[in-house]
Amino acid sequence: MSKLAELHKLGQSAWFDFIRRSLITSGELKELIDKGVRGITSNPAIFEKAIAGSNDYDEDIKKLNRSDKSVDQIYEALAFEDIGRAADLLKETYDTSGGIDGYVSLEVNPHLANETEKTIQEAIRLYETLGRPNVMIKVPATAAGIPAITELIAAGVNVNVTLIFGLENYRAVADAYIAGLEKLAATGPTVGAGHPVNEVASVASFFVSRVDSAIDKELEKLNQKQMLGKSAIANSKLAYAEFKQIFSGSRWQPLKDQGARVQRVLWASTSTKNPDFVDTLYVDELIGPDTVNTIPPATLDSFMDHGRVAETLTKDLEEARRQIEKLADLGIDLQAVTQQLQDDGVVAFAKPFDALMQSIAEKRERLLKA
Repeated sequence: MSKLAELHKLGQSAWFDFIRRSLITSGELKELIDKGVRGITSNPAIFEKAIAGSNDYDEDIKKLNRSDKSVDQIYEALAFEDIGRAADLLKETYDTSGGIDGYVSLEVNPHLANETEKTIQEAIRLYETLGRPNVMIKVPATAAGIPAITELIAAGVNVNVTLIFGLENYRAVADAYIAGLEKLAATGPTVGAGHPVNEVASVASFFVSRVDSAIDKELEKLNQKQMLGKSAIANSKLAYAEFKQIFSGSRWQPLKDQGARVQRVLWASTSTKNPDFVDTLYVDELIGPDTVNTIPPATLDSFMDHGRVAETLTKDLEEARRQIEKLADLGIDLQAVTQQLQDDGVVAFAKPFDALMQSIAEKRERLLKA
């Protein structure tokens, strides 16, 4: 049994945090699915590396040039092709899992992160254009994104809520999901191919390694080296404790009775940034039921080679609480740090998106002259 299959037995699904045309056309994605990968996530940085950093898409860009497509239209055509083909490959996983897994995620334009109505409109457009039941639309957990989550779930759209770093933000995301389900249960889906309350799916993408990267800088200044590399896991374990409480309470029960699915926590940013840490740290230490870990290629290879499979997410919860309390005692404001990380994340996703558009424009001009 592969380690990914062992993970699944413990209730955690491994998704692949990468997409590129050659991954699909070479058969590599099918091989990964056969090994136990159960979903795919993408983001602007991933697409920027895929499209700008390879020749995989040049022929398609040439064809789209001949159709006089704009840069935005070329990007969407390329991204939709990849997302659609990946979703088709994962459709069997979607069907056999009863719609639990088998999803491919595509992000709303990151420049809409602070605009609620435009995010809703864009997410619905993307979802309806792709026209596949196993596509998730990624929406950031910003102040503007939270109400968009409710409206999209209420419409029957699968949502991957991204850029969650802190506990208060996570609680707001879970509340927005439940509020959306309550509206969906009352009205039914309102978009093309929208899902009813017992089929719509969502994950809450809780970012991990970036928390250590930020907190550890402060701990280094305070000469607290014994605390390095512990804050992100502690923060994540407390988020999971919140998840268990939220999705077992009295508000959740009527929705559960109608077949509604919990909004699984998805661990994102799980590659190890500090070379002093074990390279599978953020996979090994966050294994538990009703969760997803979206794993980048190098980390997946490492986990398959020497990762440890055991339920770790529910262990040492009190120690996790003490770790977070120690940060406060040292004067480190975790909520302020996680809010800054989200603000930075919105900018960080916008930059590769802009770079991608510039790269497509340059390729378009170069290929027109060829």
